Amino acid sequence: MTDFYSFELLTRKNEKCALSNFKGKVVVVVNTATGCGFTPQYEDLEKLYEKFHDKGLEIIDVPCNQFRDQAPGSDDEIHQFCQLKYKTKFDQFKKSDVNGPKELPLFKFLKSQQGFKGFTGEKAKFMTDFLSKENPGFEKNPDIKWNFTKFVVDKTGKVVARFEPTADMKELESCVEKLL
Repeated sequence: MTDFYSFELLTRKNEKCALSNFKGKVVVVVNTATGCGFTPQYEDLEKLYEKFHDKGLEIIDVPCNQFRDQAPGSDDEIHQFCQLKYKTKFDQFKKSDVNGPKELPLFKFLKSQQGFKGFTGEKAKFMTDFLSKENPGFEKNPDIKWNFTKFVVDKTGKVVARFEPTADMKELESCVEKLL
C-alpha cells in the first residue's frame, strides 16, 4: 500500500477504522505508552487536539508495548488511564507493534515516507547515548526508536514530518498549525 488513506486500523474495541475517514484532515499518528518518561506528552497532545480539532486535526494514538514493556495494560486500561490522568478526548486505537515482523503496515508505510533523522531537543543526547548502548547502529534504519514518535500527515494524505519523542512539542504544534 502506498497511500495513507488505503490503510485500516483496529480501534480499541476491535472495529475496523478506514483511514480514508480522515481525508481532508491533518493527522498526527503517534505510538504511545502509559509508563514512559515521555508519557506526560499526552497532556501536550490533548492541548493540541483541543486547540485544533475543530479546525481539522485528528490524532491517531497507537499504544505500543515494544519499548521496555512500558504499555503493559489492556486497550481499555490504557484508555481509562489516558482519560483519567490526562483527560484525553482523542481515542486510543488497538495496542500494536510499530517495528518488526508484527508491525502494523501503516507504520511500515510511515517510516518509508519519513525515516529517522536524529534526535533533537533537550533529551537528544540522553536518547542517543541510551540507544547507542542498547542497540548499536540504531540510527541507520528508519525504525521507531521509542514511544511518542509522531508522524504528521497533511490534508492530502502526504506524510510531511516526523518528530522524535525528544522534539519540542511547540515544533509539532507549529507544523500542524501551518497545515490547517
